[in-house]
Amino acid sequence: MSETTTTTTIKPKKLADPIASSIDPATQEMIKRAQELGVETVFDRAVTMKPCNIGIQGICCKNCAMGPCRLPLPKAGIEGEDTRKGLCGATPNTIAARNFARMVAAGAAAHSDHGRSVAEVFLSVARKETNDYKIKDPAKLLQIAPYFGVATTVEVDGESLDRDFDEIALEVAEKALAEWGKPEGTLAYLKRAPAPLYERWKKLGELPRNIDREIVEIMHRTHMGVDQDYKNIVKQCTRASLADGWGGAMIATDLQDVMFGSPSPLQSEANLGIMKEDHVNIIIHGHEPLLSEMIVAAAQSAEMIDYAKTKGAKGIQLGGICCTGNEILQRHGVPPAGNFLQQELAIITGACDAMVVDVQCVFQNLANVAKCFHTKLITTHPIAKMEQDNVIHIEFDEHHAMEDAKRIVKMASDNFKNRGAEIMIPKHKATQIAGFGVESIEYHLGGTFRGSYYTLNDNIINGRIRGIAGIVGCNNARVKHNEEHVTIVKELIKNDVLVLTTGCSGITLAMHGLLTPETAQVFCGPGLAEVCETVGIPPVLHLGSCVDNSRILLAATEVVKAGGLGNDIRDLPAAGSAPEWMSEKAIAIGQYFVASGVYTVFGYQMPLDGAPKFKNYLYNELEEIYGGKWDCEPDPIKHAHKMIAHIDKKRKALGIDKARERVLMDMADRQALEA
Repeated sequence: MSETTTTTTIKPKKLADPIASSIDPATQEMIKRAQELGVETVFDRAVTMKPCNIGIQGICCKNCAMGPCRLPLPKAGIEGEDTRKGLCGATPNTIAARNFARMVAAGAAAHSDHGRSVAEVFLSVARKETNDYKIKDPAKLLQIAPYFGVATTVEVDGESLDRDFDEIALEVAEKALAEWGKPEGTLAYLKRAPAPLYERWKKLGELPRNIDREIVEIMHRTHMGVDQDYKNIVKQCTRASLADGWGGAMIATDLQDVMFGSPSPLQSEANLGIMKEDHVNIIIHGHEPLLSEMIVAAAQSAEMIDYAKTKGAKGIQLGGICCTGNEILQRHGVPPAGNFLQQELAIITGACDAMVVDVQCVFQNLANVAKCFHTKLITTHPIAKMEQDNVIHIEFDEHHAMEDAKRIVKMASDNFKNRGAEIMIPKHKATQIAGFGVESIEYHLGGTFRGSYYTLNDNIINGRIRGIAGIVGCNNARVKHNEEHVTIVKELIKNDVLVLTTGCSGITLAMHGLLTPETAQVFCGPGLAEVCETVGIPPVLHLGSCVDNSRILLAATEVVKAGGLGNDIRDLPAAGSAPEWMSEKAIAIGQYFVASGVYTVFGYQMPLDGAPKFKNYLYNELEEIYGGKWDCEPDPIKHAHKMIAHIDKKRKALGIDKARERVLMDMADRQALEA
């Protein structure tokens, strides 16, 4: 009997094609570099790991230990009665609704817990317990105080006098923080919505009671054996999402403006090319701007710049990733180094001396990538640690915020000398104009004396601007990086639709040169191009981070108030989109936009296909209830034209779908206009 030798052939590991993975040349270069160095990234993992066929349809239930129960569609599809059931008898519609609701709960919890952290720090400021934070925008505090029922004046002997500012600040802080758990009433900010919208929520019994209550109730309802009516589950999704969009997220935005200053337009740059080989590079990544505000102040101080120079660097270069990056961009012009899918790539440049992370959207694999380079990876939040031993934890404390920030900046500067020989920073970056907000848009439209949304409304009515689109959300490694965002926005502005953007979408559009006034003449239709040139704004306005989607809601409310376009957000020629959504936060955001009356289209896919009745309820029946509804379209051109068709439908309903003659106005006509 002869001996035989068995040999095992090891298949080469599949790697991502850089060109097929992203439309961004900097990202393509860094994917290739990572592969040459043997460093795995999210792009490679997306090739080797495919999504679950059942989970992607929303019909896998793991809410008890009798499961997971997987309810695949029959091969020929469903004909007649759908007899699929889990062990407890749960139908596909119940399972998909519960899964959807738990995403809403997680997303609302993430944004609202961010807001709670901001409110807690603001309370410390109001109590004079910290010297590191100040109230930088007192006018914004006085503006929001009445919404919390806080008086800004006091009657003395029949005369109205300004109330003590410190008293106002403390009462606002206490009432804001109470929104998370007050035992009676409903959320204070809900009445900021147009009156018909508020009354609709009230009539439906969907006014959130407090933020935490609504999130907890979703988790209760979706426990095994509780709510088994998908329509009733969606009612609770609405309450929890409104507690986010018109509650926790909106409070976060406002209190950040009060403490850190309200944004105003400024010039910056975007993409990995903002990093500098001869500087200490600190990348700030995450979503809460509490510590990052201090890092900006520390890094810009003469003390820390001089310290970096003693270590051989010419200075300190800050860069942002995700929404912490957007926060420090909006207020300080700190350029974003990239969006969600570029976080590993910033380290792979070899020039990242420290990456500082807080919460949300942070890859655990950053620690593995950092091991291959000299980068110090620093976690800063008590609820967000990593198990790897090369991660440093410096816990944020508002009472010692500047001390913590200087420690981090010094650690990065000390690490400058430890860089390897090969540094590769892509040369690609783009100029952007960012820093827009509800107030700054109003100023741009009318100036100091006539600031109003009337100008915007007038140009929508006369047809120069077809409508408004909110383009928000993440990146997703299951689709070509950045392609959906850019293609959809170019198609919209070509058709005279003004775009408002936030989050990673804003960073993406900046990277591809769409956030400058000059963009209008290249990519816009004639009407929008004329408006942008006249007013001096880009056709895509960057409104900030994920929580700043609340700015879009308030901008829509200001459009309603300005008149001529209906009495409610549902009447407006407007639509929303999350082209490359990834996060549970996106689902919470989508639901509060739908419940506010906005047609909302997601790209990639939605986990609904396995539950046809539930899907139809979200995609069609909700419009009768709220005026807004969900939709999904992976093809970016079709995606944009679904939004445009909805905008045209609203224009027709308003009677403004016909082209109007331009009228040359004389002085008497102008004087007759309301100021």
